Amino acid sequence: MIDGESSKAELLRSNKCSSGQYQSYSYVYFMKISKVFTAKRHAKLELKVEICTIRLNDLLRVKKIPKPSGLPVFHFLKCVTLSHLLQGSCLSLTLAEQCAEFNNQEFMGRVYDWEPFTEVGLEQQCELTCRPVGYRFYVRQAERVRDGTPCANNTPNDVCVGGRCLSEGCDGVLGSGLVRDRCGMCGGGDGTCERVTGSFLNTSVPLGYHKILNIPPGATAINITERRASPNYLALRSGTGQSVVNGRWAVDPPGEYQAGGTTFLYSRPKTGPQEQGEERGETLTAPGPTTAQLQLYVMENPIAAPPVSSSASSPPFSFPSSSSSSSSSSVSDRWPQERPRPQGLGPNRNARIPPRTDLPLDNQPVFVWRRGALTECTATCGKGSQYREIVCVNRHTEQEVHERRCDSATKPAPEEELCNVHPCPPFWDMGSWSECSVSCGWGVQQRHIQCRQSFGNRSTMVHPQRCSSLTRPNATQPCHPRVCSHWEISTNWSTCSVDCGVGKRSRSVRCVSDHGNTVNDRECSDRLRPQRTEDCHMGPCVTNWYFTDWTNTCSAMCGPGVQRREVVCLTGGGRREGDGGVECGGEKPADMKACNGGPCTPTHLWYTGPWGQCNAACGSGTQRRDIICVRKAGSDFTVSAASECSHLEKPSPVQPCELQPCTPQWFTTEWSTCSRSCGEGVQTREVRCLTADKQHNAACDLDSKPAHERTCNTIPCSPFEDENCKDRRHNCVMVVQARLCVYSYYKTACCASCTQSAQRAKRH
Repeated sequence: MIDGESSKAELLRSNKCSSGQYQSYSYVYFMKISKVFTAKRHAKLELKVEICTIRLNDLLRVKKIPKPSGLPVFHFLKCVTLSHLLQGSCLSLTLAEQCAEFNNQEFMGRVYDWEPFTEVGLEQQCELTCRPVGYRFYVRQAERVRDGTPCANNTPNDVCVGGRCLSEGCDGVLGSGLVRDRCGMCGGGDGTCERVTGSFLNTSVPLGYHKILNIPPGATAINITERRASPNYLALRSGTGQSVVNGRWAVDPPGEYQAGGTTFLYSRPKTGPQEQGEERGETLTAPGPTTAQLQLYVMENPIAAPPVSSSASSPPFSFPSSSSSSSSSSVSDRWPQERPRPQGLGPNRNARIPPRTDLPLDNQPVFVWRRGALTECTATCGKGSQYREIVCVNRHTEQEVHERRCDSATKPAPEEELCNVHPCPPFWDMGSWSECSVSCGWGVQQRHIQCRQSFGNRSTMVHPQRCSSLTRPNATQPCHPRVCSHWEISTNWSTCSVDCGVGKRSRSVRCVSDHGNTVNDRECSDRLRPQRTEDCHMGPCVTNWYFTDWTNTCSAMCGPGVQRREVVCLTGGGRREGDGGVECGGEKPADMKACNGGPCTPTHLWYTGPWGQCNAACGSGTQRRDIICVRKAGSDFTVSAASECSHLEKPSPVQPCELQPCTPQWFTTEWSTCSRSCGEGVQTREVRCLTADKQHNAACDLDSKPAHERTCNTIPCSPFEDENCKDRRHNCVMVVQARLCVYSYYKTACCASCTQSAQRAKRH
């Protein structure tokens, strides 16, 4: 053992990562040959070092730390998954860590804990946008994230470099946009290979392995699909006869299998009662290109085999037809009955296999349509129908995602499937009950009873013997609609509704029980009900004038007036004939006449005007109205002295009024005298918020508060000050405003102010 290898082995055993991760060390170096590490583990670690070296040297500028012996040494920070390595995360901080660097920094007067905010547009994917934990606002903390950080809202292999989101192309260059075509060529256009497709369908082959085709070297984009789920299994072996998938009558689990220089993905429908009726069967897919010939078989069970379709892009090779597949199955085409099964060919299901960098990239869509669970059957028996749901899944993980991730143009149409085709059990079909045989008292009801059985979407009458095991329902039952009653005519016919012509007359008819009590009409038979109304003929009608009595009072309380009455032309039957009495004979009677209420005596009375507005802007107040004494003589009114109405009760001229409640408002004092006579002084005043009862309050609107201070006397003072010319009175501003400077007394007492006023007058 080489010196130092025991310590490396101990370090490897003591620093294990979780499942799906690779071990990283603080200081690790590798030799081409090591007796400590197994070949498999050494290759895995070497792959990791190679990837990190390329990515970090080209992308993240990782330093190679020279070891004293001169060997290259790589510094890794922690255990990371392969996807993190591909993203360059083995040295780059995550978004959460970059946002957390601002946790101890004050923002807007507070300190927050920050977390990434990824709901941003495509142009902001590489900006460091964070939001405080528990808050709804977000902040751009930096114009760009650190190089190597995964792009927000994108696939895991896209990283940010220099503030731009770049994808690694198949040429290993970030942002090149090159992908491998179906022929495995980087940046190709599918022109270096040809597409080979075919189907295998044969239901007459016996139990065992049966060869379908040879997959030649150089094949790419291989896809073998069982079109419908069945008990059969797809099998694959190498050209030398070595088993790859489902060999020697053993069924391998779904997963990835290495064969012919490429990786085959083997999948089958999920088992379980919820997956019954799965339409799609097993699949074998590989990106290629293959480096050796492979052989595809189907392991047949006694149940008929479904068709198997295959497609690949490769150089030309033969593909057997349906008929030749069964007839040409010789001993050499069948799977060897006895041969050693190689050990360790199946993949380790608990370890993640890193993708091979020497293979072309898989350019098939990540999200594809799958047929999911079946809908509920439309019938429990007798042949119903159901549909299989179409869901969008990640074809690598088979996890269901939102349907907008899949191409809507390729979504398959739902297909109807039959279900519950077994016949339904027979049953007694009961018709509706007939009416009671009597209208009152006790009678009998009947209904039709049939033995029926459902087939498909309809039911058919069958022989009653099929329902012999079921209890036959009753075909009759007693009924009692109501107590027997009868109609009774309680009154004679009334008089006719008109005096002439055709009218109506009526009488009272009631339903009476056998005990003489009046009951509801529903208790008696409508068919036997006596007629309640009938027509009556009063002879031909004659047209004539009809009028009312004169009104009892004259239209005027005193003096001349009129009395009125209604006059109308009617027929004897009550119908009004024409307009203006054209049909009536003779002259129309008068509808008014003169009357006199006697001589008019003047009277005095109080006249009240309308109420005025309330004298308060809010709260309680009063409102007033005018009260005058007037003299009324007939229909004439004249204003009289109030003493003429003194014998009458005078209405009140004032009444209380209520408005909305008063709110506090601002009160101010007068402005104080200016603090300076020139050169911009200051005036102040007191501002108070008072309620309606003049109490201090703090509820006034601050936006409408009057100013407490203002400037005054902004005229500049004279640049030359005379010690003998000063203002000796505090009210010199008012002296200037009142123009009293012309008097010697004021000119001396307010010398400075009067002098400045005189100078201003000269300038203007």
